[in-house]
Amino acid sequence: MTIEGPGAVSTGVNAATSSLDVPRLLSARPAFAEVAAEQLDAVYRYLVYLTGDRAAAEDLTAETFEKAFRSWRRFDPRRGSPRTWLCRIARSVAVDWFRAESRRRRREETYARDLPLVEEFGDGLPGPLEDALRELSPAEREVVALRVLLELDGPSAARVLGISQTACSTRLSRALRRLEERMNDVGE
Repeated sequence: MTIEGPGAVSTGVNAATSSLDVPRLLSARPAFAEVAAEQLDAVYRYLVYLTGDRAAAEDLTAETFEKAFRSWRRFDPRRGSPRTWLCRIARSVAVDWFRAESRRRRREETYARDLPLVEEFGDGLPGPLEDALRELSPAEREVVALRVLLELDGPSAARVLGISQTACSTRLSRALRRLEERMNDVGE
């Protein structure tokens, strides 16, 4: 026990606590953009491994970082590394995706059994465009139908699909890029 000044008593515990520079510890926390840049590839690779699907992993990576950004103020570097924290979020996002995919597959199988097979996507679609649409995944066709055919805005389409706006936008972009590539191949 140490006595400093008139009537002041300092114990070893208090002395150790007062030597901690709490503001310095808090400022040692990295910026989110810095962590995101460093961990993006690792999280993406983890999600590719979990899903076995690069396109889904891209969507899930975007969703992971969106959720991480929203909860960044709650990240505590004393409880684990940013990579561990991000992988925990990614795993949660992937589990949700697996559940949603399972429900979507069951719905599609039910509709496929109950509805007659549709030969055409719509009246007046050129054959090459119809063929290109058939080559899209069901999820990509669905987002194209919602955004292009039904003209829903991004937030509404995302709500219908049960995914984030970022994932919806990424999925639409990927689908349109695939359609454009397919149509360019036909035109050559």
